[in-house]
Amino acid sequence: MDGDNPYLHAQEDLVARVKEALPEDEVLYDLAELFKIFGDSTRVKLLYILSVSEMCVQDLAQLLGVTQSAVSHQLRALKASKLVRYRREGKTIFYALADGHVRTIIDQGLEHVAE
Repeated sequence: MDGDNPYLHAQEDLVARVKEALPEDEVLYDLAELFKIFGDSTRVKLLYILSVSEMCVQDLAQLLGVTQSAVSHQLRALKASKLVRYRREGKTIFYALADGHVRTIIDQGLEHVAE
């Protein structure tokens, strides 16, 4: 019975176009994993701080009021997600945002929550 089909009135051309434009599942999975990183307020604070200035672990720990170990743990997750980069100067390692896209994500997120 056609009356029981909830998709009877679907706009087939629209559905086909959207389906064709939909990224592969693997890409969407990677995107979901990226957004999970932003689900932790400490990591978001770190990203925001690094959007202002490159910093070392000691300074980040002092700013956040947490241990250097806690900062290093969060930085590992951010590095694994390719959101931060680092450079070594002598024995000190400085961290910064990986690229401008990360700053854009932070800026747009702040704009969205301010609405």
